[in-house]
This record gives sequence, structure tokens and C-alpha cells, in this order.
Amino acid sequence: MKRPFSFLILFLFCLPAFAQDTTYWQQALKYKIDVSLNVKDNSLKGNETIVYKNNSPQTLEFIWFHIWPNAYKNESTALFKQLKADTSRSEKLGKYTPGSIEGLAFKVNGKTAVTEPHSNPDYIDVIKVKLPQPLRAGESCTITTPFTVKLPSYFSRSGFADGQFMLCQWYPKPAVFDRDGWHEFPYLDMGEFYSEFGDFDVNITVPSHYVVAASGILNTKPEADQYKLLGSKNAKTRTGQPELYKPVVKSATKTLNYTLSHVPDFAWFADKDLVIQYDTAQVAGGKVVEAFTYYHNKPNTLWVNSIDYAKDAVKKYSAWVGTYAYPVVQVIEGPKNNSSGGMEYPTITLITSPDARIESLDGVIAHEVGHNWFMSMLGSNERKHAWQDEGLNTYYQFRYEAEKYKANSIFGDKIPANIKALPTKDFQATVYNAMANIPMPDPIDKSSEQFAGSDAYSISSYLKPALWIYILETQVGREKIDRAFQHYFSKWNGKHPQPADLKKSFEESLGMKLDQYFGLLNKEGDFR
Repeated sequence: MKRPFSFLILFLFCLPAFAQDTTYWQQALKYKIDVSLNVKDNSLKGNETIVYKNNSPQTLEFIWFHIWPNAYKNESTALFKQLKADTSRSEKLGKYTPGSIEGLAFKVNGKTAVTEPHSNPDYIDVIKVKLPQPLRAGESCTITTPFTVKLPSYFSRSGFADGQFMLCQWYPKPAVFDRDGWHEFPYLDMGEFYSEFGDFDVNITVPSHYVVAASGILNTKPEADQYKLLGSKNAKTRTGQPELYKPVVKSATKTLNYTLSHVPDFAWFADKDLVIQYDTAQVAGGKVVEAFTYYHNKPNTLWVNSIDYAKDAVKKYSAWVGTYAYPVVQVIEGPKNNSSGGMEYPTITLITSPDARIESLDGVIAHEVGHNWFMSMLGSNERKHAWQDEGLNTYYQFRYEAEKYKANSIFGDKIPANIKALPTKDFQATVYNAMANIPMPDPIDKSSEQFAGSDAYSISSYLKPALWIYILETQVGREKIDRAFQHYFSKWNGKHPQPADLKKSFEESLGMKLDQYFGLLNKEGDFR
């Protein structure tokens, strides 16, 4: 039997409280977007207005923009090069339809802005918008542009498949400018995002018979009332014959308005064949959150109980980490994709893993809902420090699965009955000890694009950091771990925490110096 983890933490010792960092700042954005979906040619047409406030101490001469749809344009982009280099992901590139963004015409405060491509030819999904006048510290400017998007077939987050539309990374978006400078990296399949917080006001026009699921609150009252009425009935009856959506308007198209404040992104999804479920959940602190799930109308689907899974996840994470910040939580079933369990966006997550087992469906929903904390509310740099999002979230996903099912998504249905019969604490200890035997050659804190392949990325970004947190749990106890996360959340909710900020927050909460413990983030191989 493997040795317990506690021996690893003998180097921890007490440390006085730290002074508050008063030098922090972040940019502020306000988006107004009008977009229409053409289901015949799989395209979007839109107009965007961004009010960009420069809260940095520097004067800006330009702003880098992500124009993500161009990542799908040809096989010379960083996205395609990464996919083709990874045998486990290159299978996605069988027969595909490319995508792109066109028709950009940036203006800043009404004046035409000159644009420049990135110096790296692989980065055609990044563009520099040169400001007609410098943007000084504390000043704001208004940036506008039309855009037209040709959607790709669904092989990496955004696109269309089987009549369903996944509108992700679809609009021109300023790159993050923070204390480390600009972060104008390209779109990748293996490696996620880092985004400025913004307020969104989005009008979406679609055919009237489509159901739309989007980030934020649906303010178009007749449509919202219909979703809640049908959703409530379906959540109560849960039969094989759910009540389906019928168009509210008689016109060919409808326009729906969504708003959401202080979030790093906005995504939306549209399909004709979606069952809606609706309920509410009261989370830690007494806040009531609206919950929606959307899934395909097919026989014997496990999604009939999906509303319970969404509610359980938002309740558990609120109790463990901090009260959910948003008014709504949503989960939508997407096209089957065995190489991706799902993809998270503020207040909404797309689930693409097959629903073969209740435990696995519930577990992946919990994980993706959990990203509302470790991605959205705590807006870390996922590209550079994927573990700070995926790994911390996976630690709590493993707890969710253990407490609810005596299950673990790493081992699936291979856990012996005698292990499942153990008390939850012993079950988790046994499972984590088994995980410790999995080869983990790469360090945890490694930028996403540097991993050799998706397997290495997954181990170091999900599994190894979850084990890393569990090691600390064995030393200080679960209650102190939760208090440390709650302290971290209270300090960095709505901001961009870096690894040093997590370390400082944990040290403040635990009263321990964690230099050597955080040094394990850079350790190659296992922790022994």
C-alpha cells in the first residue's frame, strides 16, 4: 500500500498575516451586441459597441483584439497546427467546414481606426486596433465594428452540428491588458482563455421556432415566461413525453435580449429540438438562483433529472467556495463528443459527453457548473495557469462525486465494490492514493501550449493539481481547506488572481508559510 500523504507537509509552519496589495487594477468593458443567426448558410451577422475604460496606470496607443472565428479559417493557424500535432485530437479533422470572421471596420469614438495583423503568421485570429488618439489612464473610449461570421462545423467549441448551433468565441473581443502586459494569444483547442470582465447587453435574432440558451438573463418577457412555464412542467413530470416549445411570435424570426454584468465572456446556443426544464435553488447565504437545463428529446434520456444535477452543483459549490454571484445557472446538452466532456461559459455550460451513466453525467455537469467559480468569478489566466481553473475545480468535483455516489470520474465504473463500501473519507483517501500511482511527468504550472499532447495536459492541469490540494487537506483538514478557498474567493471574486495571489490568500487563511508546498507546482514527476 502507498504511504499516506501527510509526510509531505512537514515543512509547513506558522506565518503572520500579510498586508493587502493596493496596486491591483483591471480594465472595464461594456458590450452592446446585436447579432442574427442565418440557419441556412450557418452564419452570423452582427454589430458591436464596446465602451473600454483604461484603469491601468499606462497610456494605451492600441488595443489587441481576439477575432477567434479566424482560428478556423485554414490549416496554418495555431489551432489547426495544435490539432494536427496531437494524435488524440487530430481525429476531429476528418471532414470539416472551415470558419472565419469578415467585414470588420473598427471605429474609435466615431473615427476610423487602422488595424494591423499580428507579427506571428499563425495568429490570424488576433488583430491590433490602433487608437486614433491615445487612451490615458482613467479615460474611456467607444469602439464599434460590424462583423460577419462563417461558422465552422463543430470540431472545437464553436460551430454547428446536427441542426444545433454553438455560438462560442464568436464576437470581436479585446485581449486582457494587466500588470504583466498584453495577453494576445491565439485560439487553441487544448488551452482555454483569459478575458477582461465586462457587462453584456446582447440582442439575438433567430428563427422563431428555435430555443435559445444564452449567458445571462432573458429579458424578453413572453419568451422568458414560456421557458419557465414549460420548464416547470417538465421538471415536475419528467416523462418520456415532455411538453415542447412552441413559437411565441407569428413572425419568421424573433429577437431576444440578454443581459449579464461583470463576466469574462458571453456564449449562446440554439436548436429546434430542445426540452426545457426550470426550477430555482436556494444557495448559501439564502440567495435564490434560477436554474434551467436544455436537452434533446430522445427516449430514455438521463437528462430528465438534469435540473437536479444543476441545482445540486450550484448549492454545493456555493457552500464550499462562496455564494454563487449570478442570477441564473444553465446547462445544455450538445453534440456527442467523447474527447470533451463539456465547455463552460458564464452562467451556462455545454455538455457533450454521452449520458451513459448517471454518475458520469452528474459529475460532468457539476464540473462544468463549477467553472462559474474557477473561470468566471475567479478569472485566472487559464492559458498560462490551467491548473488554477481546471485543477482547483476538479478537486471539488471529486468531492462531489465521492459524497454523492462513491464514484470518481477518473476511474469510472472500475472501482471495486469493497472500495465503494468504505466511508466517504476513506473512499477518497483510497482513490487519491490510486491516482498517485498514475505517471505525472510534467509539472503542474506549465502553459497549455507547451504540453506535448492532450493526455499530458489533462494529467497536469486536472488530476495532478487536485491531488496537490488533497495533500494539503490531509495536513490541515477539510474545514480549513474550505475556509482557505472561501477567503481566496472573498478577496478575488470578480478579479484576475495569479498563482501568487492564491498562495498569499491560503497563507493568510491557514497561518502557514507555503513556499515549499507551492514549489510543488513546478515539480516534474510525482510528489514522492
